[in-house]
Amino acid sequence: MTRHTPLSVLDLSPVPAGGTAADALRNTVELAHRAEEFGYHRFWVAEHHFVSGVASSAPAVLVGLLAAATSRIRVGSGAVLLGHHQPVVVAEQFGTVAQLHPDRVDLGLGRSGLLRAQDLRRSPVVTEELVARLEEQQRLLGVRPDGGQDYAGEVGTILDLISGEGGRLALPATGADLEVWVLGSSAGPSSLAAGGLGLPFAANFHVSPNTVDESVASYREAFVPSKRLDRPRVLVSAEVVVAEDDATARELAEPYGSWVLSIRSGRGAVPVAGPLEAAAFPWTEAQRGLVRDRLDTQIVGSPRRAAEQLAALRERTGADELLVTTTVHAHADRVRSFELLALAWAELEE
Repeated sequence: MTRHTPLSVLDLSPVPAGGTAADALRNTVELAHRAEEFGYHRFWVAEHHFVSGVASSAPAVLVGLLAAATSRIRVGSGAVLLGHHQPVVVAEQFGTVAQLHPDRVDLGLGRSGLLRAQDLRRSPVVTEELVARLEEQQRLLGVRPDGGQDYAGEVGTILDLISGEGGRLALPATGADLEVWVLGSSAGPSSLAAGGLGLPFAANFHVSPNTVDESVASYREAFVPSKRLDRPRVLVSAEVVVAEDDATARELAEPYGSWVLSIRSGRGAVPVAGPLEAAAFPWTEAQRGLVRDRLDTQIVGSPRRAAEQLAALRERTGADELLVTTTVHAHADRVRSFELLALAWAELEE
């Protein structure tokens, strides 16, 4: 018998070209409603700053709105970036939501999310102007110049504040019914923190497909059973576009390449172009090379094809859950993609 693997949603509140931040945020609320109807297990939102194409910059606020707007689906962050926040503030913000919506709130934690200037300079399509902009953004967000961060210690502090261990009382975080996750893209501090603290781990295949295997292996090797979890639990994310047939899905997925390029080149996510505009994008070989891994691993196709590719990713990684994100121009196409995928996944698992 095929084992049941829950599907969940990661939404960035993408701004479509010609749209506004308000449009994007309203679309996120509607998509959460529909995801609940379609049977998805979780609905996570991200944290991005200083970009024109993503409106999700305040996960705690958005998660509170989504919890109030839905009734069953779990809601949470994917992820709150601890490099930008004090642990006690994060714990209290999400604890507030969890106290009002028990057994429904996830606190997904990440590190910084911002490239370092010295790393960005290595890109063949980056200018010094973009590097200077990045450094200014880091200053405004309070990112430490040396990148120093006791990540495992900060995650541990949040766990202590929630449990009340060590005599730390931080209502409404203390005693809150929060499910804490760690998100990561490589075999580094995130996977080691998740394993060492006995927490579930979300591997960002949709961001860094070439390192997902090593990140999961690192987490499993580092895992220590805890009061929260007695064995490793892995969630793997994927970028997926589904339509009634393969040709339509490929057309809807066309804007993804130039959208990823805007991120990888240091400009930050731009509004999602329409398929015709995206098809006319004047690619250079250097640009294609910069995003090839993301395009090669994007799951695009008919419902059955997409479901089978997700199942293959599950088998490859041993994932206990799968997290799906979809970047297309039209909101209706995004909703339909999630609907078709949910139906196909249910059939595949029968």
